[in-house]
Amino acid sequence: MKRNLLLLVFFIVTIETATAQQLPQYTQYVFNNILLNPAVTGIENYTDAKLGYRAQWTGLNGAPVTSFLSVNAPIGTDFTEGDATSFPGGGGVNPSSRLYTQNYQASAPHHGIGFTLVTDKAGPITQTNIAVDYAYHIGLAPRLNLALGVAAGFNHVSLNTSEITLATPLDPAIANGNNSQWKPDLGIGTWLYAADFYVGLSVQQLLKQNLYFSTSTTQLDVSKTVPHYFLTAGTKVYLSDDITLLPSFLIKEIQPVPLTYDLNLKASFQDKFWLGGSYRHNDSFGILAGFNLSSFINVGYSYDITTSSLNTVSNGTHEIVIGLLLNNRYKVTCPQH
Repeated sequence: MKRNLLLLVFFIVTIETATAQQLPQYTQYVFNNILLNPAVTGIENYTDAKLGYRAQWTGLNGAPVTSFLSVNAPIGTDFTEGDATSFPGGGGVNPSSRLYTQNYQASAPHHGIGFTLVTDKAGPITQTNIAVDYAYHIGLAPRLNLALGVAAGFNHVSLNTSEITLATPLDPAIANGNNSQWKPDLGIGTWLYAADFYVGLSVQQLLKQNLYFSTSTTQLDVSKTVPHYFLTAGTKVYLSDDITLLPSFLIKEIQPVPLTYDLNLKASFQDKFWLGGSYRHNDSFGILAGFNLSSFINVGYSYDITTSSLNTVSNGTHEIVIGLLLNNRYKVTCPQH
């Protein structure tokens, strides 16, 4: 009886969560905004590769598990070989420092290209997003940049019927074996940034698609994808030459539910390591930490404490992200832009 009750609670909350957000959510998106906004593609003066894994609501059978790979790089010799904000070979000024901000100049116009692969499994449903990302970066003013980006690709949704037990084996909702579907996908975004702040606006799932697991939809309510709108911004606050705070927020609009938001605060210690916290409205509190191990690799970890109605059965959410700084000619150890 208890097990059945927990399963019922899980599926009710899962349905409510799916209604609010059809795409995966992340805790460390602040350090990899390409997952939400293609305009950041090619923003750094190196090839930025990140591999991540997120286990949500651990301890609950069938809870969402997300894996992702993102790679993006700049194109344009004026930027990659002559960026005015780059460092001399072997490193130099810490990008989180007050001195870096004082010497900052807008980046040279350049392109960015990238690739993202995200797989999200929740119960018997697996969703995979594959996209190619493109952005163009220009200088609006001597110390201000603007980027416009687009992500185009495909979304694959599959249903593993072997994980489902039905009272009626020939349930019309999943009859006829239409359990694997490919749909086109499109997202766009813009990113305004300087040395000490950024503002981004993006939308994912612009192409509305019908989702159903039966070849006959005449008597069924067909699920549909909806656009996801994201507004995010952050700024730098200098406590000293070595310690910098980065407060930021993310507002999400996904019809037909009300607006929801995230609040984040990161403390950076030189360019060596960082600590942070986050709050997701009506969902969780998070603690974050990361280390810039070298000019080649960094790692971040976060743990979310569930505050929703699932907190009685969830052991929290773990997320780990490994970053590689490829073709890093200036040997920086943390992001400049």
